[in-house]
Amino acid sequence: MSVFTVFAHLVERLADLLAPLFHGSATAAAIVVFTALVRLLVHPLSRAAARGQRARAALQPKIAALREKYGKDPQRLRQAVLELHAEEQVSPLSGLLPGLLQLPAFFLLYRLFSGGGASDGLLAHRLLSAPLGGRWADALGDGGVFGPAGLVYLGIFALVAAVAAVNVRRAKRTTATGPAATGDEQLPGLGAVNRVMPFLSFLTLVTVAVVPLAAALYVVTSTTWSALERAALYR
Repeated sequence: MSVFTVFAHLVERLADLLAPLFHGSATAAAIVVFTALVRLLVHPLSRAAARGQRARAALQPKIAALREKYGKDPQRLRQAVLELHAEEQVSPLSGLLPGLLQLPAFFLLYRLFSGGGASDGLLAHRLLSAPLGGRWADALGDGGVFGPAGLVYLGIFALVAAVAAVNVRRAKRTTATGPAATGDEQLPGLGAVNRVMPFLSFLTLVTVAVVPLAAALYVVTSTTWSALERAALYR
C-alpha cells in the first residue's frame, strides 16, 4: 500500500467524521483539520524558533562590540558573528525548520489531488461549488471570475491578501521598534532573507492560483495559522 493510498484513506476517514457538520464540503474541512494537526505537531519547533529569535536579540550588544572591533574587516566580522552564535548555542536559521517540515504534507496533498493516488470520488469532492481537484483556471473557464467556483477563489484570495498584509505590517513594526542593527546582515544572506520573507506571503496568491484547490486549502490554512501563531509567540 503506497503512502498516497494511506493518506487518501486518512482524508476520507476525516471527511466521514465531519460530514454531519459540513455535508458536501466535508473533505475540504478534513484538509483544514489535517493542516491544523500538522501545525500542532510542529508547534514546539515554532516555539523554539521564537526563543531563538529572542536569544538573537539578546546578543545584539555583543554583536555591536564585534562590529566596532572588526568593522573594517567584513570577512572577519562575519566569522566572529558566526562564532558568537555557535558559542551561545543560538542558531540563526532555527526559524526556517518549521516551514521545511511542512513541505512533505503539502506535496502529499498536491500529488493526491493531481491524480496521484486519489480515488475518483475523492477528486470529485468540493468546497462549496469548487472541485478540490480543480484549479483557478478551471474556475475561470466554468463561469468566470464571478461564477460559483470563481467566487470561492475570490474569497480565498482575499484571505491570503489580508494575512500577507498583516505579516508585512508586523514585520515593519518589529523593524521600527527593534535595534537599529540586528546583526543578521553579517550572516551570509540572512539579512536579505529576513527583509524579503514577509513579502513572500503575497506569493501565496500565485500558489493558490496554480495548485489544486485541496493543496491551496493547505497553504491558506497553514499561512493563517502562522500569522496567528506569530502574533501569540512574538507579542
